[in-house]
Amino acid sequence: MNEPGLERAIDTLQFLSQDSEARQKYLHDEASMLEGARKAGIKSGITEVAKNMLDLNLDISTTAKATGLTEQEIIQLKR
Repeated sequence: MNEPGLERAIDTLQFLSQDSEARQKYLHDEASMLEGARKAGIKSGITEVAKNMLDLNLDISTTAKATGLTEQEIIQLKR
């Protein structure tokens, strides 16, 4: 096998299949990482929507209500 990524995945799978606690920790860490990425993606999307609303000349109050961001956050995006 000359695929380093595949070899690493196989090694990880073998390790995790032998140790229940390690498998649980790995799964917990993976879930935490995915949740963090999901939250960052949502925040990024909301920020983009707010910027688009400002580009359409919608007022800060309306933009804040529609996105859930604070008016202060909207003001910072406007800069």
